[in-house]
Amino acid sequence: MAETSNFSLSVIDRKILRALQGDGRMTVQALAEGVGLSPSPCLRRIRQLEAAGIISGYSANVDQKAVGLPVSVFISIKLERQRARELDAFGAAISRWPEVMECYLMTGQFDFLLRVVCADLEAYEHFLREKLTQVEGVASIESSFSLGQVKHSRVLPL
Repeated sequence: MAETSNFSLSVIDRKILRALQGDGRMTVQALAEGVGLSPSPCLRRIRQLEAAGIISGYSANVDQKAVGLPVSVFISIKLERQRARELDAFGAAISRWPEVMECYLMTGQFDFLLRVVCADLEAYEHFLREKLTQVEGVASIESSFSLGQVKHSRVLPL
């Protein structure tokens, strides 16, 4: 990925990004018309945004309930020590687990916040016992189950 610190977003770049966040499958022709460019310069700008790492990829949004993963669990983790070696080791361990959808290094009372998806409570218990509690250096685990999703967006306010 290229360095983004020297990349300055133009008004057109922001229009392109807003449009692609709304529909990543739109054709270059439709995108160009929507942002007021011809297709060639529009495609060139998309490639520049990709090369700069501003557009980091394209994906489909999949409904977790529709694929049998209705349970979302937010897990707060406190490590025994907060040295770089322990933080990195924990990050490496959880990065291998497909159930972990997001992981954030945090300030405050806990060191990490994870969002985990699973099919049911039994699947979560298996994840907890067979994976999470096996990581060296974990001092405490606090789980909170989501009762429902109020808002979810992957669209940045550009």
